Amino acid sequence: MTQTGPGGLAVRDDVFGDAPTTTLRIRQVRWEADDIISIELVAPEGDLLPEWEPGAHVDVFLDSGLIRQYSLCGDAGDRSYYRIAVLREREGRGGSAEIHRDVRAGGTMRIGKPRNLFRVPDAVGYLCVAGGVGVTPILSIVRDAHNRNIPVRLVYGGRSSSSMSFVEELQALLPSSAVGLVPQDQRGMIDLEHEIRALPAGWVVCACGPSGMLAALEGVCEQRRVRDRLVVERFSASDSVAAQLAGAENRAVTVHLEQSGTTVVVAPDESILDTVENMSPVLSSCREGYCGTCETRVIRGIPEHRDTVLTEEERESNEIMMICVSRAVGDELTLDL
Repeated sequence: MTQTGPGGLAVRDDVFGDAPTTTLRIRQVRWEADDIISIELVAPEGDLLPEWEPGAHVDVFLDSGLIRQYSLCGDAGDRSYYRIAVLREREGRGGSAEIHRDVRAGGTMRIGKPRNLFRVPDAVGYLCVAGGVGVTPILSIVRDAHNRNIPVRLVYGGRSSSSMSFVEELQALLPSSAVGLVPQDQRGMIDLEHEIRALPAGWVVCACGPSGMLAALEGVCEQRRVRDRLVVERFSASDSVAAQLAGAENRAVTVHLEQSGTTVVVAPDESILDTVENMSPVLSSCREGYCGTCETRVIRGIPEHRDTVLTEEERESNEIMMICVSRAVGDELTLDL
């Protein structure tokens, strides 16, 4: 399919075709804050990129074989480019360090199609709470609300002012009275109790940031009886899920791989992903149930869902599961692998 792009030129909008990934050109790399770079990606021939929704992310496939997820933080209405931001995590597993070391303007980056695990429902207004690099999906949500003339209040916390990215961009989108900047070294922690107590009727709370901030926000929303109006995205497993996984008593489970015709027994001390990844191609990244990369279709059997990705409706359907942490209610599962 072709469309008319800038200057009246015909451009394709099928850069992925039937493939799950595509290679884009790195148009710009820019320092945004301490240890944070933004990366702009464009199609090599100037083609339009697939549509994406605010809150969406892409999988990034690194030369080392690692796969990492980064939120799209550009303008969802401009399909000429994608933008992601990457925090160099000094205590991480190496993916962000590889990007900071190797990525340069003029190079290339392989990515997957945009996916959205952070869908924000329609509302009369939004309270957006961002912590650290969690501002990246929040930025696209703020911009979309601004474009639709929906009121927003943004509260954004970081270790220091120099660690907080996209501040000027956010301030250009919102009136000064709607932006609360909370550098921890100057103002301490975000006053979540105050923000939720002042939440207008009908507004939705959307948040992304460190697990401690999200846990505290969930607690305040529970106390204020607005937990059903809170939508979060995590960059790590929540403390409660981590504790649940650590204390879980696993049984062996027999897993049938429909495509390969193979049957394996998953030991109690192994995940389904650990057992099957050497015999069937499975993409994976976080291995803690929060990124969605290892999503797998269930053909038969009932999964025991332990992830933080699926909605309640998706859990009840039992049609898909995250095989890095989830197991089986019974003794067997048949998966589309």
